[in-house]
Amino acid sequence: MGKILLELDVMMARRHMSLNDLADKVGITNVNLSKIKNNKVNAIRFGTLANICKALDCQPGDLLKYDPEAPDE
Repeated sequence: MGKILLELDVMMARRHMSLNDLADKVGITNVNLSKIKNNKVNAIRFGTLANICKALDCQPGDLLKYDPEAPDE
């Protein structure tokens, strides 16, 4: 079926931003941001996604990837 993957770790590396710094800028806990970073979430609020994009100076498409081969969990 495929799966949407978050490539937050890739964008954080490109922007040389740590998890702690990004969590502070976005206004969420390190634990929740870590779950997003490690694709351990089934949903993300648009407001959170917008804040992440603002903090990393990127577009949502820079963070989201569709993998048609990924197994549905």
